[in-house]
Amino acid sequence: MGTAAVHALAAQGFAVVMACRNPAKAEAVREGILADQPGARIDIRPLELSSLASVRGFVESLDDAPVSALFNNAGVISRGYALTGDGLEHSFAVNYFGPVLLTRLLLSRLEPDARIVNMVSLTTRFVHIDAGSLRPAPEDFSQLGTYARSKLALVHFSQELQRRCPALRINLADPGIVNSNMISMGRWFDPLADVLFRPFIKTPEQGVKPALRALASDTQGKYYVGKRVEALPDKFYDPALDLRLWEETGRILGLD
Repeated sequence: MGTAAVHALAAQGFAVVMACRNPAKAEAVREGILADQPGARIDIRPLELSSLASVRGFVESLDDAPVSALFNNAGVISRGYALTGDGLEHSFAVNYFGPVLLTRLLLSRLEPDARIVNMVSLTTRFVHIDAGSLRPAPEDFSQLGTYARSKLALVHFSQELQRRCPALRINLADPGIVNSNMISMGRWFDPLADVLFRPFIKTPEQGVKPALRALASDTQGKYYVGKRVEALPDKFYDPALDLRLWEETGRILGLD
């Protein structure tokens, strides 16, 4: 979906910084876009969201130009429990801590009414979270459950950030189920699912459309899913939890 987003944004004339874990793969994407759009302005910077040092290095590598929009598109469903070099569970590091650190470090560079779109997931509707969930123990890990809680944490972060930065246009986008490597679970049934399931789910180009609509909008605190724009589901409204998660996250990241 990141590739599809860059294609669409470049076609609209925006200068885009691709923050990518694999610069060689990103360069191939960039060359493909330039073949279709010779005037596209696309820069590539390395970013490994599972490393807090990489996130800080990425922000330091940017020039002083203001940022008009930030699209936190990353998502990973870890197949097993693993800790990053920072001692964070891998799914939470990539899906939550990395994007939160990136966003907070970029706040001083964002234009006053900049757009922030955080990609979330329909799985968030089926889990609960508290401050202790941010650093799950091995016995608490499950592929989909941990992924869902990491994305739910991002929902609560988005709400607290909107309270603290009311001029920003912060929205959530849910792509639905998209045909990508991310949905491979590393299980025996994957080949069967590829035959029976993948042909009927969304393409990356379809999956990224809600986020692109959110990036172009003047709305705040909305939930973009399919062709709809909705208020955030009531089950996600919990200002006290938003604040607890913000404070615990800041402590873990050394921000507060």
